[in-house]
Amino acid sequence: MSIRTIDTRSYSDQKPGTSGLRKKVPVFRQPHYLENFVQSIFDSITITPEATLVLGGDGRYYNREAIQVILKMAAANGFARVLVGQGGILSTPAASCVIRKYQTLGGIVLSASHNPGGADGDFGIKYNIDNGGPAPEKVTEAIYARSQSIAQYRIFEAPDIALDQLGATSLGSMCVEVIDPVADYADLMESLFDFAAIRALLTSGFRIRFDAMHAVNGPYAREILQRRLGAPAESLMNVVPLPDFGGGHPDPNLTYAHDLVEIMYGDDAPDFGAASDGDGDRNMILGRRFFVTPSDSLAVLAANATLVPGYKQGLAGVARSMPTSAAVDRVAQQLDIPCFETPTGWKFFGNLMDAGKVTLCGEESFGTSSSHVREKDGLWAVLFWLNVLAVQRQPVENIVRTHWARFGRNFYSRYDYEELPTEIAQGIMSHLHDSFGQLAGASFGEHRVLFCDDFCYTDPVDGSISQGQGVRIGFTDGSRIVFRLSGTGTQGATLRVYLEAYEPDASRHHLGAQEALADLIAIALQVSELQARSGREQPTVIT
Repeated sequence: MSIRTIDTRSYSDQKPGTSGLRKKVPVFRQPHYLENFVQSIFDSITITPEATLVLGGDGRYYNREAIQVILKMAAANGFARVLVGQGGILSTPAASCVIRKYQTLGGIVLSASHNPGGADGDFGIKYNIDNGGPAPEKVTEAIYARSQSIAQYRIFEAPDIALDQLGATSLGSMCVEVIDPVADYADLMESLFDFAAIRALLTSGFRIRFDAMHAVNGPYAREILQRRLGAPAESLMNVVPLPDFGGGHPDPNLTYAHDLVEIMYGDDAPDFGAASDGDGDRNMILGRRFFVTPSDSLAVLAANATLVPGYKQGLAGVARSMPTSAAVDRVAQQLDIPCFETPTGWKFFGNLMDAGKVTLCGEESFGTSSSHVREKDGLWAVLFWLNVLAVQRQPVENIVRTHWARFGRNFYSRYDYEELPTEIAQGIMSHLHDSFGQLAGASFGEHRVLFCDDFCYTDPVDGSISQGQGVRIGFTDGSRIVFRLSGTGTQGATLRVYLEAYEPDASRHHLGAQEALADLIAIALQVSELQARSGREQPTVIT
C-alpha cells in the first residue's frame, strides 16, 4: 500500500454552482473527473496534521464508489481522520451537525439535493467549511481556479473500506471512523424541541404522514418520529433510501410529492403531512387539504418561536433569500428584530448566523432552518411545526389563517421552467436587462413599476459583494416579480419566476394564490416574452 501521484488533465466544466458541483453520473464517471475536483478541494484548503474530515451523502447512485475514492485521496493528502456515515449515508443537515459537534476542518457532502438519481441521473459534491456551512464564494472560486490548472492528484492505493459496520479502521496513517449517521443529529433535535409534548400529540389520535421520498431522511424519520416520538410505522412513507429514489423525483413540492398530496387532500386525510428531499435539507408542510408555502412556513415559525424550548429566549434576527416572500419581514417588524435579505444560497446565511445576527432563516425553495446548524434542515422544520401544533392544538390551516389575520397575507407563487436551452434562458434574462429603461415608471393596468434592477448584495459581516442575483420588478403597491436562473440543475437551464402581492384585507385571504396573482402572472409573461422565446405555454412546476 502506497501513495500514488496520478497525471491528469483539467476539465473546463468544474465550476461549482449554488450548492457545489452537480453533473450527470456519466460525467462524474469520466476518467479522473471526480478525482480532479476532490484534489482541487484539498489543494484549496489548509490541511493540518490533526485535521478531521466529515464525509457522507444521500445514498444516490455512485455515492459509495465516490466515498471510497475520497477516503483514499484524503489519506494521501494528509488528513488524520475521516468520520464517514455508515453505509455512506449522511444527510446534509446531519453532516453540518457532525462538523460542528466534533469541530472538524470541514466536510464533503455527496448529493445533488432534490435532483433525480440513478445510473443516468444526477450526482453532486460540495465542500462545507468548519462552521458546518457550504463553502463561501471565495473558497469555491479557489477550487474552480485550481481545477482549471490541475495536472496531478494523489491517491492511496488500498482495498476499499467496509462502510456498513460501525467502528474505526486505518488507511495508511489515517483513521477512518464509520459513525452512526443519525445519532448525533437526533440528539441535537431532542435538545431543541419538546419531545414529550410532541409524543403526547402523536399518541393522542393526531395523525401524521411523512414522506421520505426513498431518500436520505428515511432512517432519520424512523429514529426520531417513530422510535423517539411514537409515530406509528404506517405514518411514514418511502423510508428506505434507494440509489434512484425509487424512480421518483425527490423534490418535496406539490408536483413531485404527488402521493403525499393525494393523501393529504383525500377524504380521510391525516392532520399533518410533510416531505423532505434527496439529501434531507428541504421540506414541504401540509395540513388537511391545505398547503403551507415555504415563505409562510418561515413566517409562522418565526412568529411562534418562543413556544419551542430551543428558541424560548426569542430570536436574534431572521433572514430570507431575495426571491422569498416578505411575509417574515412583517413578523420581524412586529417583533422588533432585524430582517436580512440575501441572495439565494445557504452560504449567505452562514456569516449572519456566525456573527449572531440571525437565528431563523429560509428560502422559498422549500428550505428552512436555524443557527443550530449551517444548512437548511427538512426534518428540523417538521419537528418545529409539530412542536407548535403540540402547544397550539389547532389544525395547520387555522394556525396559518390566524397568522394571516394578524400580519396580512403575502400571496406568493413560483413558476419553474426546467431544462430550457441555456441560450434561450439567458436570452430572456438579457431581454429583461435591456428593458429596464422602458419598464421604469411604466403602468400595467392598476400596477405601476416603482423600480427594476438586478439584485446586488453587500454582506454586512465581511463586506463581500454578490452581483447579478436576479431581476426584480417592484410595483408601487408593494407587489413584485422576480426572474432568476437557478444554479441547481445539471441539464440546460431552469428559469424561475417569482410572484408576490401583499393583501392586508382578511376578507380576501380566502382567494387562491393563482387567482390573486393573475394580473402579475400576465405582466411577467408580457415583459419577459417568455412564452414566445421559450415555446413553453406552461411552466414545468408551479408552487
